[in-house]
Amino acid sequence: MPSTPRYFQSRGKMKLILLFDLDDTLLTNKMEAFEPAYVKALAKHLSKYVDPIRLIQQLGYATQQMTRNQRPDQTQENVFDRSFYPALGLNRQDIQPDIDIFYQDVFPGLRDLTRPRPEAIDMVKEALADGHTVVIATNPLFPYTATFQRLSWAGLSPEENPISIVSTYETFHFAKPNPAYYAEIIAQLGWPNSPIIMIGNDLDMDIAPAQQMNFNTFWISNGDTPGNYLPTASGSFTDLSQWIKQISFMPIETYSDPQSMTSILQSTPAALNTLIHQQDVNLLKQRPRQEEWSLTEIICHLRDVETEVNLPRLQKICSENNPFLPGINTDEWAQTRAYNQEDGIQALAGFTEARIDVLNLLNQLGPDGWGKTARHAIFGPTEIKELVSFMVTHDRTHLQQIKCTIDQISGN
Repeated sequence: MPSTPRYFQSRGKMKLILLFDLDDTLLTNKMEAFEPAYVKALAKHLSKYVDPIRLIQQLGYATQQMTRNQRPDQTQENVFDRSFYPALGLNRQDIQPDIDIFYQDVFPGLRDLTRPRPEAIDMVKEALADGHTVVIATNPLFPYTATFQRLSWAGLSPEENPISIVSTYETFHFAKPNPAYYAEIIAQLGWPNSPIIMIGNDLDMDIAPAQQMNFNTFWISNGDTPGNYLPTASGSFTDLSQWIKQISFMPIETYSDPQSMTSILQSTPAALNTLIHQQDVNLLKQRPRQEEWSLTEIICHLRDVETEVNLPRLQKICSENNPFLPGINTDEWAQTRAYNQEDGIQALAGFTEARIDVLNLLNQLGPDGWGKTARHAIFGPTEIKELVSFMVTHDRTHLQQIKCTIDQISGN
């Protein structure tokens, strides 16, 4: 007879979204020792192409550029490639075979610097067995192979465990400690209506930005003290299990503060870029049912709402004193504009471009700017902050729709 899961036996039917950091959370891996060894080994392996010291310096610069990226149309991989190879006079395609050899033959030797944490392995496996959503929320500064190898060292091979998302530099646009990174995770999941818990060891990288997104947080303290930080809870994995059993978690219904709202708006085109490019292009115009929208129709709707409603409204409020905003029926556009005849990839690019314009406008607002007012034809007196909250809800609703559509047309 199978044993009852230790960690989740008191959760009932409420399913959780559990975001686990990797290094020094699921895997004992002191990055102050691991990163220098990794960089030194890579520089030595590629020394026939470039001086190791110069390579290490440029690697540090490119990594810094990844952590600073704010553009939802640039993956971490895009940012790295642009910041690393040209400055060294290298072409990635020319040296990619040697990079592949490094990750196949040299990188595995770094395993001796790490140690699995059995209690963490048990918890993740039991969470998966109980139907909770598990995400490996590791900083996406490493390529797929480096991250998946470290997961295997931790005893959590993705091939053997149904982990929903592992964040790597190929599929993520933002990095820790940007709150948009955390919003991007949930956006890629399709904003499910479930409580979210971020579990990690780093207060600056894991806990503080996740709290800015209103996530529950548990700090794996490893015997340290939090100082001025106030994580939702803290302690060991044993403490985490007791806390999860005792607390009644609730899904996040709404967002209202500028930081979290702009992070969500920033994450939507980024997540869409990943989700849509993972699909067979021939499925983008397939409707789950005749009366429902295809992925192309949803994206065209997002693009036109952003281009013809959201951006002009915000511009109008910023340039005029308490302007009148007419109501606009956008749902009929899918048929009248024949969205399903359009190119979904091009529509996504158009939405992303318009969203960047919106973000640039919002980022220029001072604290008082969020309170600038307008008169809306349907819901009366309003202000920029309220309009942006409507945009956030609109994003979350359509990401839920997109994830549901993907599951249906792909047979998941």
